[in-house]
Amino acid sequence: MAGNVNHDYHILEPDIWPIVGSFSALTFTSGMVLSFYPDLFGTASSIVMWAGLAGLLATFFFWFRNVTIEAQQGDHTPVVQLHMRYGMILFIASEVMFFVGWFWSFFDFALFPAPLTYDAAADATTNLFLGDNTITKGEFIPTGMEVLDPFSLPLLNTLILLCSGTTVTWAHHALIHGDREGLKQGLWATIGLGVLFSGIQAYEYGLAPFGFGGNTYSSAFYMATGFHGFHVLIGTIFLAVCLYRAYLGHFTQRQHFGFEAAAWYWHFVDVVWLFLFVAIYVWGGWGAVYH
Repeated sequence: MAGNVNHDYHILEPDIWPIVGSFSALTFTSGMVLSFYPDLFGTASSIVMWAGLAGLLATFFFWFRNVTIEAQQGDHTPVVQLHMRYGMILFIASEVMFFVGWFWSFFDFALFPAPLTYDAAADATTNLFLGDNTITKGEFIPTGMEVLDPFSLPLLNTLILLCSGTTVTWAHHALIHGDREGLKQGLWATIGLGVLFSGIQAYEYGLAPFGFGGNTYSSAFYMATGFHGFHVLIGTIFLAVCLYRAYLGHFTQRQHFGFEAAAWYWHFVDVVWLFLFVAIYVWGGWGAVYH
C-alpha cells in the first residue's frame, strides 16, 4: 500500500539526459564561437561544434523517447498535461522573443542605416551594384541592388503555409472526434506542404541576386528567413514523429499532448512567416528593383 500512487503528479525517474543536453549545448555554442577564429583554433572548432551537435541530437531523441514512454504508461495525468502545456507556452514565448530580435535588427537597419562604403570590384558576386563602386552613405538597400519579388515565390510559400495550418487543424479536429484516418491524412498533407515550403525556399535562395553578408539588408534577410526555414524543418520533423505515433495508435481523444504541442508549434511558424512576408519581403524591399 505504501507504494501506491495517491496523487495526480508524476515523479520523474533519475535521468542523465538533462545534464547531457546542458553540456552538449555548452559544447555546441563554444564550438560556434571558436569557429569565428579559424586562424587561432583551426579544425578544433569544427570538432567541438559537431560533437556538441551530436550530443544535442542524442538528447532530443532519447529524452523525447522517455517522455513518450511516460505518456504510454499513463504517467501524464491531467495535472501533468496542464503543466506540460505551460512549458510549451513558455517555450513558444521564448521563440517569439528570438524572432523579435531579428525583426528589431531588420527595422533598425532599415530605419537608421549606418554610413558605409562598399567596393564592388572586390566583391566576388558581380552585377549586384550599378554605377560607381561606392554605396551612397546611409542606404539600407544599395542603389542598383535587386531584391526578390515578394509576389512570386514568397507569396506562393505564404499560401502553402496557410494551407498547412488548415490541414494540421483538420488533423487535430479529426483526432478529437475519433477519426484516426482523418488524423493521418491531415498529418500527411501538412508534412507534404512543409517539405514543399522548404524546397521552394531553398530554390528561392538559389535564385537570390545577393549573397549573405554583403550588406546589412542581405545579412538581416538571410538570418530572419533562414532561421524561420530552420524552424519549419524542425516543425516538419515534429509532425513526422506525430504521424509515426499515430500509426502506432499512441494518441487518444483525451490524451494527445504530443500532437497538440506540434500543432501549436506549427501555427507559431505560420504566424511568424506572415510577419516575415509583410515586413521583410513586402515592406523591406519596397521601392527596390525586383529580380
